[in-house]
Amino acid sequence: MDLYIYYRVRGDNAPALHARVTAMQQRIANGVAVALKRRPEEKDGLQTWMEVYLAVPEGFEAILQDAVAKDGLAGLIEGPRHTEHFVDIPACA
Repeated sequence: MDLYIYYRVRGDNAPALHARVTAMQQRIANGVAVALKRRPEEKDGLQTWMEVYLAVPEGFEAILQDAVAKDGLAGLIEGPRHTEHFVDIPACA
């Protein structure tokens, strides 16, 4: 399963959040491919960011939630973090 987590951040908070998220991703990755992306435009002073975690093992989401809390990410984002779950579609024979 892949996790896609998006949220909004004020432009002023972007540098501090970038440092925290990238450090967190490096710390918890443990073989999981990670990425951090954002929409190219800013709207009403807010950027939309997305964390990507590919092929996560069972229990990874709890590790991620714990890391988010410990790293204080909520104080740098506007509103909630939205998590989407996706799985691969098997190839047809």
